[in-house]
Amino acid sequence: MFSRHKKESGIDLEQHEQIEYAQMRINQKKNLYRHFVWFLIGGTGLVIINKVFKYGESYDWAYWAIGVWSMLFLVHLVNVFILNPFMGRDWERKQRERLVLRQKEKIANLRKQVEKEFPLPPAPKKKVD
Repeated sequence: MFSRHKKESGIDLEQHEQIEYAQMRINQKKNLYRHFVWFLIGGTGLVIINKVFKYGESYDWAYWAIGVWSMLFLVHLVNVFILNPFMGRDWERKQRERLVLRQKEKIANLRKQVEKEFPLPPAPKKKVD
């Protein structure tokens, strides 16, 4: 447990990143399925409250609430199955590389501009005795 020799896990960095990404996707899908189950239970409950218990009987408010909730569920669904694969890890990596390259170019241009406007004085010559 407290040994000085650390055991290597046998998983390299790329495999570890793939496992983390897979775990993230599993959690996203699991949360989506939970959302769907709560949507079904909640929608049924709202209709029961509105129709069976006659709360707000003169107006069918439950259908409006279910409609809004279904739009939120649809946004969640699109985010998990469409946007995430489209804007996944590879897209993030390309965007990060592009932004870093753009930042390096700006720094190089600024450095050239500073060197042009404020040139360094020549180094003093050392006297040889």
